[in-house]
Amino acid sequence: MAKRYIASVVFLFFSVVLKAEKVYEFNSTCQQAYQEIIKLKINNGIALIEKAKQQNPNNLIPIFLENYVDLVSLFFNEDAAEYAIKKPRLNERIKLLEEGQQNSPFYRYCLSTVYVQKAFIEIKFAENWRASWDIRKAYILVKDNKKLFPTFAPNDLIYGSLQTVIATIPSGYSFFANLVGLSGTMDEGMTLLRNIAYSNDPYAKLFSSESALTYCYLAYHIANKKADVFNFIQSRKLDLVNNHLMAYMAANLAITDKRIDMSRSIILDRNKSTEYYNLPIWDYEMAFIKLYHLETQEAASYYEGYLARFKGNFYVKDTYLKLSWCYYLEGNTKAAEAARQNILKKGSTDTDADKQALKDAKSGVWPNIALLKARMLSDGGYYQEALNMLTGKTGNSFTTDADKLEYQYRLGRIYDDLGKNDEAIRYYTVAITLGLNSKEYYAARAALQVGEIYERESKKKLAIDFFEKCLSMKNHEYKNSLDQKAKAGIERCGN
Repeated sequence: MAKRYIASVVFLFFSVVLKAEKVYEFNSTCQQAYQEIIKLKINNGIALIEKAKQQNPNNLIPIFLENYVDLVSLFFNEDAAEYAIKKPRLNERIKLLEEGQQNSPFYRYCLSTVYVQKAFIEIKFAENWRASWDIRKAYILVKDNKKLFPTFAPNDLIYGSLQTVIATIPSGYSFFANLVGLSGTMDEGMTLLRNIAYSNDPYAKLFSSESALTYCYLAYHIANKKADVFNFIQSRKLDLVNNHLMAYMAANLAITDKRIDMSRSIILDRNKSTEYYNLPIWDYEMAFIKLYHLETQEAASYYEGYLARFKGNFYVKDTYLKLSWCYYLEGNTKAAEAARQNILKKGSTDTDADKQALKDAKSGVWPNIALLKARMLSDGGYYQEALNMLTGKTGNSFTTDADKLEYQYRLGRIYDDLGKNDEAIRYYTVAITLGLNSKEYYAARAALQVGEIYERESKKKLAIDFFEKCLSMKNHEYKNSLDQKAKAGIERCGN
């Protein structure tokens, strides 16, 4: 009798333990939920997460996926009130994920992913020290996971991206690199990202949209493989209609690469179903498409629509600057001044672009119209129209030193984009000489561009010289972002 009682107690004990064991089961319901979230069909994803919880309350993957939902909302909307509510949940999820099976490759992977996502959110809300510690935790976790589970493909998504970014942190954020005590190489990081982006591994395929997003952004902005990025988008046949995250990524990069027609088509052709998360970011992108072709009235309408819905601070000052330019180019002085006043009152100075917008607003000086129009047209890829704006002018056509400097830089940039390297270098060199000690960014950017021209021509030593020249210039606008590009250029040429 006693033996039977003891056996029953032991059986009951192990039954409770087994029942309470937390697992990482990326089953078909979770996979479907993940895909819906990545497409930005958020409500569908939430419903599937709840279904997965009911199927197995001890499965931790639904907890992991909930973090993606909060990331999308907080990253794109930057609503401080929403963050105050959701911030405790981020830490609660980490504690829950730590209860899982440590012998699963998903244990450290999920934790490292959540720490990275948490850091992205913290940066948006100016919590940079917290973000740096979370990046450190993510790095250590995924590095350990690579040692324990070397064939687990998703490791390379996190590890590769951290390696790439850490290798190119600009001096303005050196506290970040020193704090986390990490090191990385861009070449190794990009190799890992490219491999997982092209991999046929089942888990790599599951995370294919996420790896495509990461690979494309870092390959474009850091590895400077711009043509490769658009070849990748086309050859991999990314769904730019029904996957809104892929559509946003491709449209955003197309604008940056001055492929305005491509970006416009992507935005207008995307699936307009109400199932998709309604983001104000589409108005923001369309505003640039219009502005860069000097369709200022429509651009102003899109900027106003975006600002009315966006809750955050990143690029708000810069957006008001662009809005002020729209009205300024229309000759609407009153509206232009009102927009400029909002630069002083709204948003933050966490980005280089916002710092520059605040500086412009405080100066009380409006841009030279010919230079501003040439800049907008050039940024939109309308190079001949931009060149026409400056035809017949010389440096002496402008009264201020800043305008004389911009004129040289602007011509250099237009000829650069037209593929006329010798003319571009000639104008860039003048800009470097004129602006070597200037607080305007033109000289530093000119040095960076010359470095990239020589890099394309495989003149690596000359390229490094100009990248280092860019780094050597102090106290100019866009210092952090230009330094990061210059550091990445030195990494590329050094390898």
